[in-house]
Amino acid sequence: MEATGNINLSLRLVHLFKNINKLMESYISNLCFVTQLWLLLLIQLHNYASLGCLEEERVGLLRLKDSFKNPAGYYLPSWGGEERDCCRWESVKCDNNTKRVIELSLNSKSGYKLRNWSLNASLFHPFQELQVLSLGENRLAGFHEMLRLNKLQVLDLSENWFTELPSLRALPSLKYLDLTHNRVKNLNHFQGRLMPNTYSSLCLTELTTLRNLELLNLGYNAITGEIPPSVSDLTSLKVLSFGSNELNGSWPVEGFCKLKNLEELDASSNGLEGKLHPCLNNLTSLRLLELSENNFRGTIPSSFFGSLRSLEYVSLSENHFEGFFSLSSLANNSKLEVFELESYNNHLRIEMENPRWFPPFQLKIFHITNCTINEPSAKMPSFLRHQYDLRIVDLGYNNLTGKFPSWLLANNTKLEYLSLVDNSLTGLLDFHPDSYNIHLRWLDASLNFLYGQLPSYIGSVFPNLSSLNISQNMLEDTSYQFKSHKVIVFVLDNNNFTGELSPGLLNSNLVFLDISNNGVSGNIPSWIGNFPRLRSLVLSNNSLEGPLPVGFCKMNEIRFVDLSQNNIGPTIPPCANLASLKYLHLHKNDFRETIPSVISTASSLITLDMRDNKLSGEIPSWIASLLNLRILLLKGNSLGGSIPIHLCQLSNISILDLSHNHFSGSIPSCLSDITFGRGRTLDDTFLAKWFRESLYEGLSTYSYESQLNLSSNYVERFSVSEEKEEVIFLSKSRSETYTGNVLYFISGMDLSCNNLTGLVPSEIGYLSWIHTLNLSYNQFTGSIPNTFSSLRRIQSLDLSHNRLSGQIPSQLVELNSLSVFRVGYNKLSGRTPDMKAQFATFDESSYEGNPLLCGKPLEKILHRH
Repeated sequence: MEATGNINLSLRLVHLFKNINKLMESYISNLCFVTQLWLLLLIQLHNYASLGCLEEERVGLLRLKDSFKNPAGYYLPSWGGEERDCCRWESVKCDNNTKRVIELSLNSKSGYKLRNWSLNASLFHPFQELQVLSLGENRLAGFHEMLRLNKLQVLDLSENWFTELPSLRALPSLKYLDLTHNRVKNLNHFQGRLMPNTYSSLCLTELTTLRNLELLNLGYNAITGEIPPSVSDLTSLKVLSFGSNELNGSWPVEGFCKLKNLEELDASSNGLEGKLHPCLNNLTSLRLLELSENNFRGTIPSSFFGSLRSLEYVSLSENHFEGFFSLSSLANNSKLEVFELESYNNHLRIEMENPRWFPPFQLKIFHITNCTINEPSAKMPSFLRHQYDLRIVDLGYNNLTGKFPSWLLANNTKLEYLSLVDNSLTGLLDFHPDSYNIHLRWLDASLNFLYGQLPSYIGSVFPNLSSLNISQNMLEDTSYQFKSHKVIVFVLDNNNFTGELSPGLLNSNLVFLDISNNGVSGNIPSWIGNFPRLRSLVLSNNSLEGPLPVGFCKMNEIRFVDLSQNNIGPTIPPCANLASLKYLHLHKNDFRETIPSVISTASSLITLDMRDNKLSGEIPSWIASLLNLRILLLKGNSLGGSIPIHLCQLSNISILDLSHNHFSGSIPSCLSDITFGRGRTLDDTFLAKWFRESLYEGLSTYSYESQLNLSSNYVERFSVSEEKEEVIFLSKSRSETYTGNVLYFISGMDLSCNNLTGLVPSEIGYLSWIHTLNLSYNQFTGSIPNTFSSLRRIQSLDLSHNRLSGQIPSQLVELNSLSVFRVGYNKLSGRTPDMKAQFATFDESSYEGNPLLCGKPLEKILHRH
């Protein structure tokens, strides 16, 4: 029995071990399966990762690319190329884990020929993880459909052509919206179709549904009217800009001061009115307050800055503030870095000498201009002696007294820009031995009473100085040596400099040189050609003489030349490279014989002024090749022959002066083809924009760091010397000097004091944009054309001292802009025009010397029989 029991036990144990083996085999098998499953899954994940972005998003990007229709044909070249992973395409950023597209940077992708077009917003719907979308500089005017991107946080639509706010209510996560540099005019309209379940109040009110919005930038549009009160509902806002629009009305609007999270506020360059409201004190988080260039009035309350302890940047410039303001009001603003205050009317009195106050801040930018400072002494603010981190200081137009503050430069070794223009500073232009400063770029001490010599060591003390303006002082020197490789603007006009031009200028890398209105004598030296970057050369009203040197031929970038009122001549070197020249002023010199033929190479020429020289011969035919010419002044020479018909090809002329010469024959009727200003836009310039652009190129100054990016180059906001086009032209019976922008609005033709004969062409009456027409002192015959009644913009019309006959056209009384009318000393007859409208202002001097004329204002009355 015992043996049998043992056998049974053994059999059971064997069976158990078999079962255990089966279980073990099953477990091992399952473990292998699971392991294999994980390995397969990892392989799949690896393959998925290696495949990159989702196919749906890859296809979506290609469709998006097609919608841009860039006419250049070459854009986003990596999209759809050999690389299939769209996460590696340019302008695309994906999440590292999910490989979903989270950022699209599509600025400047539409090409320059696409304008005023709309983009289908549904093309972005495949990208539901998108967080950042940049569409700036694409000339976009709007969207088809509506953007529906739940996770979008940043939307950049800057520098496009939007005229209305796009509908953005389907972007619930939006934090950053940039619509700067568009054409939005109204905040009470939105772009898009009304759809079911839309809000009844849209536009800016619609944006209030964007509860997460932290930055809203609507700067540089054309928004009119008042700031809507609904802006106060954007309670999450930290940064807000309405700057550079056309807003008006009182501000702040009701509820605005509830935006207690606001850190940066820009409402500059508008027409906002009223006083600084006390409720702005509630914006205790405010770091930046930019309210310049508005119509704010009244006083600046002494308590205004008290609770705004976070302020770093304050600009209240170019408003109409008046009364008294003390800088001690800033006692609580220890973080202040930028302070700007400029008065339009000089009615703002600022006190900076409170003995009980010491500034708690270290400024970087201090800009106070056109104010009355520290009455009655008007001395330089002494608190500046305790400022050691200044970068930009502008104290121009304040009538400050005392000596030049060399200590300001010695104390602030990071100072980059110093302007003391138009004050009453006296003494020597001298610098402290410790004034060495590698950062100083701009120094303007013009319009003061500084005297003595120009320190020759300026270039050593300030080795990176770019612009030096000491014009309109009383400096005297015969050498004015200035050695600096970095200087590009050197302005010395209206001082008492004498002697010959100094070779001390040789080391300069000049772009702009002005030594006009001094007593400089001798020849223009040949080394003037050693400035390869020189673009503006102004040596007018000196005592220079002799020919232009051959060195003039090396000035390949020259744009503006004014050598007027010297004794330079008799011609221009034929080797001169004038391809870039735009403005050439040579009047009152000694240029002889014919108009120099080398001027024919100046294809970009806008102004040619050779008045009052000794030129002779005829106007050359090559003049017709100067198609950009706007102003042609040849008055006071000995030019003769007929007025050539090739002048008619200069259709862009706005001012033509051929007076006081020996021209004969008739007036070409084709002169009516000249526009005399018709169609000219403000995009055209007589201000030489190239100068300002070249001045700033590569030169930057300190900029306050802000999300609004108030200025990429801060110095552009301050006054910098620039050459302005200046023209003298006979208008309204007297010589007028027109400068800068005024030339946009002046047009005229003066053919007086010649030997012109024949009829006055009726076609001249078609010059509907001309302001001044002078045909006096010639030998014209026939009648005054009836078409002259079409000279709708004429202000001065002089036909006197000719042989005109017949009646004065009665229709001329319709010329409502006419202020000077002269037809004296002709052979006119009949009645004078009715004494109404402008003709009621003309006395008998307008008609004298015509024995057969009668009627008012003449004493002779026509008797009817």
